[in-house]
Amino acid sequence: MYGYAFLDDFVLLYPVYALLFSDTGLSVQQISSLFALWSLTGVVLEVPSGAWADAVSRRLLLWLGPLLTAVGFALWVLVPSYWAFALGFVLWGTRGALVSGALEALVYEELDRLGAADRYAHVMGRAHAAGLVAVMAATGLAGPVFAWGGYPAIGAASVLVCLASAATATRFPEHRGPAGEGGESWAATLRAGLVEVRRERSVRGAILLVPAVTAVWGALDEYTPLLVRDTGVAEAAVPYLLLVIWAGATAGSLPAGRCERLGRPGLAWLLGGAAAALAVGAMGRTPVALGLVALAFGGFQLTTVLADARLQRRLDDSGRATVTSVAGLGTDLATVAVYEGYGAIATRAGHAVTFAVFAVPYLLIALLLAVPRNESPSDRRRAQ
Repeated sequence: MYGYAFLDDFVLLYPVYALLFSDTGLSVQQISSLFALWSLTGVVLEVPSGAWADAVSRRLLLWLGPLLTAVGFALWVLVPSYWAFALGFVLWGTRGALVSGALEALVYEELDRLGAADRYAHVMGRAHAAGLVAVMAATGLAGPVFAWGGYPAIGAASVLVCLASAATATRFPEHRGPAGEGGESWAATLRAGLVEVRRERSVRGAILLVPAVTAVWGALDEYTPLLVRDTGVAEAAVPYLLLVIWAGATAGSLPAGRCERLGRPGLAWLLGGAAAALAVGAMGRTPVALGLVALAFGGFQLTTVLADARLQRRLDDSGRATVTSVAGLGTDLATVAVYEGYGAIATRAGHAVTFAVFAVPYLLIALLLAVPRNESPSDRRRAQ
């Protein structure tokens, strides 16, 4: 699991693919349309792919996804053009949809089979940390590899990592039938998963919490280089300060197992504290204040893992990937909304103010979590 998580993000193209698009001659509008196509692909395929994971082998989707990305990356460097980039993003978006839901469902069920379902948050927290370490490592290596071999070398390394990721996925255990536990069809598993969402209030609440926690800070992460640069540091210092922020997010993943039983009041305090740190750190407009942004990202990362674990505890195995993908769809839609909102606010107020504004939704979520809620007996059983 940790190897798969590391390889999934150890892609040297990540830090430079925007440069590849620009050097190929694409305009800013064309590049933005590629990002929109990427997001749209995930939105369209998220829930159907989750139902497919419940109907067939989840391990199959976990190794098929990286192969699709490998093809897309190869197209980018072999025939760089707008349409090659567009096809690559469709393949990348398809990969994201295939893996989302399937990975969480497989890990939870295999741990549950071993009597270790209570370690799910611990395992997933460390997996998230492994992915963030991979991002930092890829960022550090991209420069030297690019200087040595340009985009072809970067592309070849990225394709090889995707192939290694696919090979690693074949080693996942999967103790379930090829068509799920009951042999249901794709349509039947999709219907069953959506029925579970409608029927169980605790499931709906857990689903809503995932995008509410994940989307805002996940979108803000794309703008952290601009926030760092606005502190007045030299361009050469930006990557090092970004490493501080990523290190904060990485550290936030590690205590997930110990923090799993925080409950609603604990999550409320965690989110409220992280939101305050984000607002103060962003408005500080100094390199030192960015330490608070790193602290905030650590809190948001921890809450993201805990929200996922909270959801998995409430699901039935037969529709686990489908329902998890519904949460993923909510995250995709909310992320797109944050992108649009960020652009509108930052154009007028700057990056520091925009980061502070987007701390407000977390304060509201913290207040909602702090309000006591009466649970039905069935809700309590699912939460145990």
